[in-house]
Amino acid sequence: MSEIDAATRRLMAALDGLERAVERRRDADRDEDELAARIQALGADRSRLADELDGSLVKTRKLERVNREIAERLDAAIGTIRTVLDTGEGS
Repeated sequence: MSEIDAATRRLMAALDGLERAVERRRDADRDEDELAARIQALGADRSRLADELDGSLVKTRKLERVNREIAERLDAAIGTIRTVLDTGEGS
């Protein structure tokens, strides 16, 4: 085998190795791009969920306030009914 043949084989092997390295790097870059897109989507989901949670908290507070008002009105109505019943029994 001549030195030129040996050098050619080494060069071809080096080029094959370089091609494999380039392909691995391309795959890694693609994976990084996909990961960045997923992270961005997760950030958007997080923001949307935070907004929904804020809205839910506002609704919950309103419902709690309305619930207290209704309970107070029911207590007043029950008190009035008891008074009327007590007055009616006393007659």
